[in-house]
Amino acid sequence: TMSLQEHALYLFRSAVGTVRPAPMLKRAVKLQEGRCPQLLVKGQAFPVKRDLYLVGFGKAVLGMAAAAEEILGDHLVRGIINVPLGIQESLQRVGLQEMLLKPHSKIQVIEGAKNNLPDPEALKGAVAIQKLAEGLMAEDLLLVLISGRGGSALLPAPIPPILLQEKEKLTKMLASQGAAIQELNIVRKTLSLLKGGGLARLAYPAQVVSLILSDVIGDPLDIIASGPTAASSHGVQDCLQILAKYNLLHNLPKSVETVLSSSFSKPAAPEDYSHVCNIIIGSNRLALDEAQRQAEGLGYMTLILSTAICGEVGRIATLYCQLIQLVCLGLTGLGEGPLGDKVRGNLLQLVAELEIPGLNLTEFLQALRGLRPERPVCILAGGETTVQLQGTGKGGRNQELALRVGLGLHKAQATEVSRHPGRCEIIFLSGGTDGQDGPTEAAGAFCSPELVGEALQEGLNVETFLSNNDSYTFFSQFQGGHHLLVTGLTGTNVMDIQAILIRAT
Repeated sequence: TMSLQEHALYLFRSAVGTVRPAPMLKRAVKLQEGRCPQLLVKGQAFPVKRDLYLVGFGKAVLGMAAAAEEILGDHLVRGIINVPLGIQESLQRVGLQEMLLKPHSKIQVIEGAKNNLPDPEALKGAVAIQKLAEGLMAEDLLLVLISGRGGSALLPAPIPPILLQEKEKLTKMLASQGAAIQELNIVRKTLSLLKGGGLARLAYPAQVVSLILSDVIGDPLDIIASGPTAASSHGVQDCLQILAKYNLLHNLPKSVETVLSSSFSKPAAPEDYSHVCNIIIGSNRLALDEAQRQAEGLGYMTLILSTAICGEVGRIATLYCQLIQLVCLGLTGLGEGPLGDKVRGNLLQLVAELEIPGLNLTEFLQALRGLRPERPVCILAGGETTVQLQGTGKGGRNQELALRVGLGLHKAQATEVSRHPGRCEIIFLSGGTDGQDGPTEAAGAFCSPELVGEALQEGLNVETFLSNNDSYTFFSQFQGGHHLLVTGLTGTNVMDIQAILIRAT
C-alpha cells in the first residue's frame, strides 16, 4: 500500500499532467478534415475557409505551439511565438523534447523578456505579431495561444510615439508608489497597441480563436496576459484616475500625454468583438478536478475547498490547521463536542476575515458531518499565497506554507487536541504547478506534525527557520530532502496546488 505522501505526490502529478501543454491542447482542439475543414475547439466549430495562422506569447506557449502544429498539420501557413529568454535551451536540457518545435516548423520563435521584463527582443516579437495580425483577410483564421505567466511582458507594444523605456519608467514609478498589479495593468493596457483587446481589433475581419492557459484567480479574460483578445472593461478615464491617485499626472513623459489626450478626444465607439472567441483550456480548476477524480479513485472522500486561496502565508496556514483539526475530530467521532464547537467558531471567524472567493464554509462543514473513520479524507485547494520576506533564507511560498502548517498542527497536538483518544495521520502538500517555488529546485514540500516533532527532538528550532524564510534549508537537511517536492520544469503554470490527506489511525 502507498503511504499518504506517495498518494499526495500522485495527486499533484495527475493535476499538473492534465494542464501540461500537449495533453491540454489535444483534449481541447481537433481538426476535422473534409471538403470544408473545420477547427473544433471544445465542441465549437470554426470553418477553415482560407489560411490558418498562429501567434502566441507566454511561458507555456512553446509546448502549446508544438502540440498545435501537430494538430493543424498542413493547414497552418505561418506562426510567430514570443517566449521567455532561454526557454528552448532549458527544455532541451531537462529532456522535454516534446515541448520543442520540429526542425522544419512553420512557426518562428522569438525569445525575449529577460527576468520577465519587457525588452527590445520582446518588442521585436510583438511588432512581428502585430504585422501578421494587420495583414489578415476576412476568410483567414488566427489561432492565438496565451499563457498567463509571462504573457504580458512578452507582448509589449506601446502606442507611438511612446517608447518602451518611457512606458517601463512610468510602470516602475507607479509600482514604487504602491500601485496594485490591477492598477498597473490598466495603465499598461491603455498605453498599448496589443493589450486590452488590441490584438483582436488589429486582426479584424479575420476570425480570432484564443486558447488560454490561466494563471489568475477567477480566470478573468481581460486580466490574463493583459487581455490582448478580450474587450477591456477599462478606458482612458480609469488610467487618468490611477495616475492622479499617485500624483503622476504632472510628471508624465510628453509622449504619454500626447497619447492620452488624443485617445481622450476620440469618441468611444462601441467595440465589436463578434469575430473573437476566447476559450480557457487550462486552469487551476481543471487541475483540481483531475486530482479529485484520482483521489476518489483511491478511496478518499474528497472536497475542493477553493481555487482562489490567496492571502498572507501565515494566515492561510492557520486556516488549514483549523480545517485539519476539525476533520480529525470528525474522523474520531468528536466533531460535535465542545472542542469541535470551539474549532468551528475560530474557523468561521477566520474565513470571514480572509474573504477567499469561492470558499463555501457552510457546505464544507455540512460535508464533514458524514465522516466515517474507515474512509480517509482528501482536501484540495489552489491559488497563490503571498510571503512577507523578513529573512535571507532560501525557500518559496509553498515550502513556507507546508512548514507553517506542520508547525501549527504539532502545536495543536501538543495542547488540548491531543487529550482525546483516537489520532489521525496527516500529510500536507503545497506545490507550484510550474515545478518551481522560489529560488530552489523544489516545487514545494510535504509536511506533517511528526516531522516537526522529530526536528524539535533533534534540537532544530522550526520558528527560527521560518523567521528567516529558510524553509528550504529545513526540509533539505531533514531525511535527505525526502520531504521536498521536486518535479523539474513542467512547462505549464496554473498557480499553486495544496493537497491534505487525513486518515484515522
